[in-house]
Amino acid sequence: MVIAEKIIFSIIAFYLFIIMFFKMIRKNDTIYIYTLVMQALGIAVNFIEIIFSLNFNIYVKLLIYLISIIIPFVIIITEIKGKNIAEILKILIVKIALKFNNTKYAKKILLEIIDKNPNSYNAHKYLGEIYEKEGGMRKAIDEYVIAVDLNKKDYDSYYKISFLLKELDKKEDAKVMLENLLSKKPDYLNATMLLGDIFCELEQYKEALNVYSNALRYTPNDYDLLYNMGITYTMLNDFQNAKICYEKAATINSLLFKAYYNIAQINLISNDLDEAEQYLIKTLEDKELEADAYYNLGKIYMLRGDYENAVKFVNLAIQIDKNYIKVASNETIFLPIISKFDIPVVDEEDIVKKEISLTPKEKQAKLHLEKTYNLVDVLNSAKTRVPRKDKEKQENEIEKERDGRDK
Repeated sequence: MVIAEKIIFSIIAFYLFIIMFFKMIRKNDTIYIYTLVMQALGIAVNFIEIIFSLNFNIYVKLLIYLISIIIPFVIIITEIKGKNIAEILKILIVKIALKFNNTKYAKKILLEIIDKNPNSYNAHKYLGEIYEKEGGMRKAIDEYVIAVDLNKKDYDSYYKISFLLKELDKKEDAKVMLENLLSKKPDYLNATMLLGDIFCELEQYKEALNVYSNALRYTPNDYDLLYNMGITYTMLNDFQNAKICYEKAATINSLLFKAYYNIAQINLISNDLDEAEQYLIKTLEDKELEADAYYNLGKIYMLRGDYENAVKFVNLAIQIDKNYIKVASNETIFLPIISKFDIPVVDEEDIVKKEISLTPKEKQAKLHLEKTYNLVDVLNSAKTRVPRKDKEKQENEIEKERDGRDK
């Protein structure tokens, strides 16, 4: 019975070996060599067992069956179902190569796959990712376009095409792509955010707000979405709704200090000094916004007539960012305390602008709030405002203060 089993095993294994051999010849694909080598090894071990009347343990026998019959049989059935096992194995090798950052070898295999099968969705998609990492944006777009044509539900590749088009400054093309994508998959948040960015860059704020509002139906508690809605409302001068969005975003993410800072700015515009102070104190936890927060706290204390604290906070801002030497010296509100600033002796050329990691949209909103604050002239409506002087006289007084310090 054991001998008969081994003979039957040998016949089946050899038959599968012949099938796999002809597959390799017909498809001209050396990937089948690995399977043939495994099969040959299993058949050889089985013959050794018969010839020398050996009886291997159960684990060895299972291994022989696995490599000689089960794996080849699975490959044959898989290909009958229309799947290319050689391609699947090569894609697996590509994934391993990419894990080890061997993009050159991965690209070589992918090009081989495409050469044999131009309609390989996975090969085009992975090749697009490699080109994107290498900075070949146009090549990446070409590969992603083919991937999308082969798989209409590949929304990620659709998004990547849009992203790369934006990077190539083809905003209108990217906008059309993203609108089409969102019509098919309205809950795709990354597409929403990218389309909103494009609308904001084009200063089409109402359109951006519509995009964000639609997305809010699917992700109502996404702080990034709410924060960006706040920015858009800011640019539309709808400060009430902007503040609501910033507050909701900051409630979800308590470390969203940029939202706190914008709320403080809105409060300064509306002359709500107490609430502005509270939010500026929260903003101090962010090292990047620390100098801005101290400087605005200095303004608040000047408006309250508390010159001592105003001096303290402006000096703290100057210590962190020396650019505030010039900014504070040119602000009318600080004229009564300008001589008390701790100004280090530095050349103007040595003062380097401290960059804050803000997106273009965030910088826009920050600048807009600052300009609006000046436009509404909160300083002149405050109870303890500094008397207004004509521009020439004001500049002369500031110049005198500077001369006094130099002496």
